[in-house]
Amino acid sequence: MTLYAIFDPKPGKPDLPAVVPETFSWLAAVLPPVFLLKHGLWLELVAWLLKVVALVVLSRFIGADAACLLYLLATIWLGFAAAGLRRHALQWRGWIFRGPRIAPSADLAQLEALQ
Repeated sequence: MTLYAIFDPKPGKPDLPAVVPETFSWLAAVLPPVFLLKHGLWLELVAWLLKVVALVVLSRFIGADAACLLYLLATIWLGFAAAGLRRHALQWRGWIFRGPRIAPSADLAQLEALQ
């Protein structure tokens, strides 16, 4: 069973509720740019790209091993922070937080939110 955050769309929009699982995101940890693009996190994508460029430049001074370790730590952090980033983005776009739900899958959590 997983905890899901349920968000209702803006008033007047006929969209289904958004469901954000409160778990580690493997997509965010393995392919950060794909995750950020998929969820429309544009500012976070720019920040991620700047961070990678900074690590490439700093790797000449701190060494390639240290830069690789810092990149690995950043991807693990993003995997844990992915749910929070998605929740914040939905609230910033005007979605209304309805509350948490515990369900075996995202589809069942969304179905429970519709009832």
